[in-house]
Amino acid sequence: MFERVGHRRPGDRRGAADTPGMRPARRTSLPRTAAVTALTACLALASPFTAAGSAAPDGGRGSHCVSSRPPQRGPALDVLRIAEQAQADMDLKSVIVRVTVDGREVVTAALGESMTGVPAEPAMHFRNGNIAISYMGTVLLRLVDQGKVRLDDPVSRWLPDLPHGKRITLRMLGSSTTGLIDYVTSPGFAGKVYADPFRQWTAKELVAISTGRKLLYKPGTNWSYSHANFVILGAALEKITGTRLDVLLQREVLGPLGLKETANSFTPDIPGPVLHAFTAERGTYEESSFWNPSWTTAPGAVQTTDICDLARGAAGIGSGELLSRSSYEELLDPGTVGLGRATATCPATVCLPNTEETHYGMGVLVLGDWLAQHPLFFGYTASQAYLPAKRLAIAVSTTKGPDTPDGHTAHLITQQIAEELAPGHPIPDFG
Repeated sequence: MFERVGHRRPGDRRGAADTPGMRPARRTSLPRTAAVTALTACLALASPFTAAGSAAPDGGRGSHCVSSRPPQRGPALDVLRIAEQAQADMDLKSVIVRVTVDGREVVTAALGESMTGVPAEPAMHFRNGNIAISYMGTVLLRLVDQGKVRLDDPVSRWLPDLPHGKRITLRMLGSSTTGLIDYVTSPGFAGKVYADPFRQWTAKELVAISTGRKLLYKPGTNWSYSHANFVILGAALEKITGTRLDVLLQREVLGPLGLKETANSFTPDIPGPVLHAFTAERGTYEESSFWNPSWTTAPGAVQTTDICDLARGAAGIGSGELLSRSSYEELLDPGTVGLGRATATCPATVCLPNTEETHYGMGVLVLGDWLAQHPLFFGYTASQAYLPAKRLAIAVSTTKGPDTPDGHTAHLITQQIAEELAPGHPIPDFG
């Protein structure tokens, strides 16, 4: 069922609240810092700007992703103050940030270090985790626009051996309403990942964990996040198109959006320049950059990116520029609003309420007026958010210092930037 098209490839307990966290570990809440713009003292801009001059619109389309000139006033300075204060308050090893409005740069900056003595730079690559899931959701909707599939087609049409495949539809995979348990939070999984963080997991192994357990609910009747949904969706997209998933994502999303620094890898490698990550999740503060991310999502969608592509991807997906009007509406709400009810088989911490204000779309989070994603795993956190009403895109990446509290630091910084730049449009938490 999970043989790849073309050739064989080498080999948070709450999950959805990080939407999901893509991290098999505990999390605690972070203290919110005071509004940085209220500070009377002017913070020194200590970030190591790697080059002068403004990056091109959306940071891509052939340009190198570099820091802006240090601003003297205005929104760019406000963003830098927020990033600096957060770095200090949370002992972050690095913070990289980019903000654009209508595709034009407001600020691009890197604070801190990638490794000791190696300054962080905007052009450095990091893992983007579940952000690739938003790309898969858009690919699915593009196939609908092209008349190749319908959202309510059963996945058994392409994956006939999948348990429950006749009751699970493409829509349910993309909106995470299948009822499949999340293998990431299944008993023992986190222990296996931490015991051997370099292990190469296969799609077949991962899906078997979820399909080997009883469904949490009848498919389509409730909501709960499961990484298995997107591993299966990736396999279905390959079967539907006869195209390897990495090639399909490049053709349908990465290429059209100009995401030249975003790419899949079938190994744990990260293209240079690398933003190195560190974590104390196993008890000792250690480098985790090259721990194997093969368990995080579908083979072919295990991607790395840079901050400019992260901002451009937020705008491209969040605006629906690749989709028809009807498919963009499905992206925003594929039927999840009103779902997420605790039952005897699905606790409230798993079946999270999906409301008009905060709910899961087709591979994206709808958080108030924003569309967002924010992966967290192996010492990396990242966040992208897009506000259609103002065409405002925010992208943040962070790595941990020895005393960084456990939690989603990039998402917190993104929320603070949103409060400053769009005060009438806060980014709420989901769940």
